Amino acid sequence: MPQAWPDPRVYFVATVDRYKKDAGRFTPEHSDVLGQIQKQWRAESGDIGKRANKLGELIGSADAPPPLPAFRNGEVFASQVLDDLEAMDAPQRNAWSFLVSHAAICSGSKPSKAWENQARERIAKVGEAEFIERLRAWLPLIDQPCTTEREQRYEGSNYVYRFHPLQICDPHLDLLKGLVWMAGLIDNDDLTRTVGAVGISAYKKLPGIGPRATRVGNACVGALGNIASSSALTQLAVMKVRVKFGSAQQAIGKALGTLASAIGVSTEELEEMSVPAYGLTDVGRLEEPMGEFTAVLEVIDGKAELQFRKPDGKLQKAAPASVKEAFAEDLKELKSAAKDLEKMLIAQKERLDGLFLLRKSWPLEQWRERYLDHPVVGILARKLIWRFTGGADGRTMDAIWFDGALRDFDRQAIAPADDSTVTLWHPIDSDTAEIVRWRNWLFEHLIRQPFKQAHREIYLLTDAERATATYSNRFASHVLKQHQFNSLCAVRGWKNRLRLMVDDSYPPATRLLPEWGLRAEYWIEGMGNDYNDEYVTESGAFRYLVTDQVRFYPIDAGQATAHAGGGGYGPGWRETLGDPLPLDTIPPLVLSEVLRDVDLFVGVTSAGNDPNWSDGGPQGRHADYWQEYSFGDLGESAELRKQLLGSLLPRLKIASQCRLDGRFLVVEGKLRAYKI
Repeated sequence: MPQAWPDPRVYFVATVDRYKKDAGRFTPEHSDVLGQIQKQWRAESGDIGKRANKLGELIGSADAPPPLPAFRNGEVFASQVLDDLEAMDAPQRNAWSFLVSHAAICSGSKPSKAWENQARERIAKVGEAEFIERLRAWLPLIDQPCTTEREQRYEGSNYVYRFHPLQICDPHLDLLKGLVWMAGLIDNDDLTRTVGAVGISAYKKLPGIGPRATRVGNACVGALGNIASSSALTQLAVMKVRVKFGSAQQAIGKALGTLASAIGVSTEELEEMSVPAYGLTDVGRLEEPMGEFTAVLEVIDGKAELQFRKPDGKLQKAAPASVKEAFAEDLKELKSAAKDLEKMLIAQKERLDGLFLLRKSWPLEQWRERYLDHPVVGILARKLIWRFTGGADGRTMDAIWFDGALRDFDRQAIAPADDSTVTLWHPIDSDTAEIVRWRNWLFEHLIRQPFKQAHREIYLLTDAERATATYSNRFASHVLKQHQFNSLCAVRGWKNRLRLMVDDSYPPATRLLPEWGLRAEYWIEGMGNDYNDEYVTESGAFRYLVTDQVRFYPIDAGQATAHAGGGGYGPGWRETLGDPLPLDTIPPLVLSEVLRDVDLFVGVTSAGNDPNWSDGGPQGRHADYWQEYSFGDLGESAELRKQLLGSLLPRLKIASQCRLDGRFLVVEGKLRAYKI
């Protein structure tokens, strides 16, 4: 095999460095030529593109800044940076040029102390207020698509790579990364919000490419962790919900873990204790005098609505002119808080939904402080059912907040003992009669819970599963759309690898349950053995998966893998597999929640949902599956929907025109009947 020689240009920077040390400086001609070389190198990716930063550092001097690490290639962010610098006077442009050039020299996963010290000096030269203003204007521009088409041709090949309009070139990625690192040195709520938004944007996936700017997203997470303010914690919490990219979740978890360790608590407790109030003076409500008017911010159905009470007590939505003029800054902060509040409610809703598998419990007073009476979390917590266990007899009571008190499903106020322990109620811990009464109570009082709790699907162990003992076939033999399944796994906290038709082996989709010492597995394999468009995408990924068993193992047990070419699951080379656990030893709540996830995977991603599969899918081989999935027995989720419809239909004006017929809702219209 011929030897791969290194690019000789890698030695050029060292040569230039030695020359400068010997000569003391460059002549104007030298600087001009080196600047042209650096500009060419910046357009390249990989190692040469990074060495351009070092070359630029050598060209610069105390008086003359190095060439700018940005160029006009149609990327709106870079064009705006260059436009703004060109419009500055000479001293200001000089200071900003040094700052921007330093930002682009940002190798590694986190900034060094020396880099940070120099960054602080550069920020001081341009002024912190101006730095914040510029970054708040520049950074969001990465969301705008490139204004020109970009392509890269490879010498000796006819292949042409065309860039996605939202792709960012390597030199500009480095510049963005460095600017975000600099933002992490300043505790300013507006700038912190901008960094959080950029992080979410950077992790967004582009078709066929993946996350558009992972290094920028990671820089945002690091910057927020460095700021460590309540606003930064809010942004990290929002990112944890919005971003499901695997390594991004690890970075966010690491940042939260570092902050948690610093104050001696767990990550979960940090997320719980650090939810900001956003100035709310009551649960879901804020009133702030603004001259003769009073601003009223209230959360209604998850939306933060801002209105203004006039002196006569009437409300208006538009901000009065006098408020805009005299309280412009206060109004701006209030509107920003409203936006952040809505994002935080989404994050908290997901966090609360995940409490079932975290085995969380709280002393009564702590629960009141962090949940029931918290200005933000209380918005959600007061619509949920909680279980209280305490008192001399260890009595258990279930209640929800309604009409100013904790009440049971008979609307009787309850007073938990002071030593009570509080947990989030799960329907699997109650009998059928109690579950039905809670469901009816919520229905009668028109309370919409933030997530399914009383109406949550329950999956109990079946006789078939007792017979198979160590695995469940309840969701076997389904055909799933792989990419959709992979995305949903990330949303629900499962780990899964996208399967390619290559010589490789893959573990099953897994859910780690550290609080229970368990690992749940859903065995899946790629469908098809023909490398054609019906089974495989251009990138070589299987389009469809075939499902098999659900199993449980001790969390640290050896894991089976399956070859992409088929053949079933088995041990890897020189690996010892753990034994699967009997299903009747799995706590009912864990079994139910895991099977609920798997039911969701099947219900959302099954090819049976696709009407184009009515002809049997690839080569017509799966007609029986589509027919059975579309017209067979209802699953747990569908049965629950049917029950809800049965309760709801009699209350509708068109009740006489509707009826449930097996797995269908039939609506008799004036022209025709509809079978849904």
